[in-house]
Amino acid sequence: MATGYYPSPWPGEDGGPRRLQVASGLEGLAIQAGESLKIKAARRLSTGNMVVLREPGEVYLMHVDTLRGNIGMHCHAHVEKLDPETLEPVRKSGNLPGGNWWPGGMCVHRNGDIYLTFGRWTHRLNPDCELMASYELPQDLPYNSHVVLDNGFIVTKPIASDVDTFIVVLDPQTMTQACPHTVMPEPSISRLSAQGDHVYVTGVRTLYRYRFDADSRTMALDETWSLDYIGDTTQTYGWDPVLDGQNLWFMDNGEHRMGGLSLSMRGSGVNPTPNNLIRVSQHDASNHSIVPVCGRANGSVTNPPLYCPQRNIILAYDSSNAVVRAWRHNPATEELARLWTRHDFCMGGHTIYYPDTGEIVTSDYPSLKSFKGLREGENSVVLDIETGLEKARLPMGNYLQSVTFSSPGWGRDFYWLGLDRLSRIAVE
Repeated sequence: MATGYYPSPWPGEDGGPRRLQVASGLEGLAIQAGESLKIKAARRLSTGNMVVLREPGEVYLMHVDTLRGNIGMHCHAHVEKLDPETLEPVRKSGNLPGGNWWPGGMCVHRNGDIYLTFGRWTHRLNPDCELMASYELPQDLPYNSHVVLDNGFIVTKPIASDVDTFIVVLDPQTMTQACPHTVMPEPSISRLSAQGDHVYVTGVRTLYRYRFDADSRTMALDETWSLDYIGDTTQTYGWDPVLDGQNLWFMDNGEHRMGGLSLSMRGSGVNPTPNNLIRVSQHDASNHSIVPVCGRANGSVTNPPLYCPQRNIILAYDSSNAVVRAWRHNPATEELARLWTRHDFCMGGHTIYYPDTGEIVTSDYPSLKSFKGLREGENSVVLDIETGLEKARLPMGNYLQSVTFSSPGWGRDFYWLGLDRLSRIAVE
């Protein structure tokens, strides 16, 4: 567990700041022959962004105001505490100040409170969704969530591609800046990841690492660790990194055209090259490897891969070409051996992984060329990490592909968050 977070199975996006997407301390769905998935409850949403868990039975949903963002206005967010079965709100915050639109994030801090970053604001709420304090972030840019370090301090940065930007560290108790804002060597599109007191930043072409010293309250760039992952290629920026304790994993060619009239990531790639899976040693950034996910042109993603430390399996995907691939990773030699491939499987990312059963909860957005694809919309799918075989599939009726943050449930269920719909899905 990351000790800056509340000791729940899913206290923040991707299960924690290392982005391993593991349902911590929960038994897997353990889907058996004759069992299937069923939607037990569902709600249409304006735009849902994230689901997190606190105490047993406590479920929180973050909404963001996309409509105002679509017409160029500053947006707000709000948080609901949900009935874990019906999904109806039992507590609700007011509208929280935000700013320029981009999906932000929230978490349950180890002190038990909810922290939310959206637009250019970070807010602290109590477990009843009551606002306790707010901090206006320094730049009028969208800040794409935050991470909590093991020392409890909160770190955030804006999403940008062509302007100077700052890393901001907040004291979670006083909701004030903990140290002077740190200018980054280059802007960053992806979200932050963290382990211990180290913060990893995927810049638009370079990986960086920072360390925050809580005693001296200083944030320092690690001058000995960085990687120009673009080099002399024409690849576009990388997305969120996953930290397995030895290596960092992420994918490039992050630029795409999903949005507007596009309902899914299929065919969204804008760069003519394939997208790559990139591994970088957390001990020595010169120890790295770059391999194509599937080798097809116009490859693209918008989210992180999945690494399973218990089985040494790395799963990556090309959403634009609808290919998912898994490799067995040898930590001693860093070699990758291809394990399985799924074609015509449009995965958006942000999975839920159950280590005891090896089940991955993900989704597939079918091709809209058929009436079946139009009727079904996004499908919820449970895959076996060792074989890639489907254990269950359920059409959800989501019109837009999910690229946001779902969550495991408290039993043999999970909360799948599409951009336009939240569903509680259970095994029966």
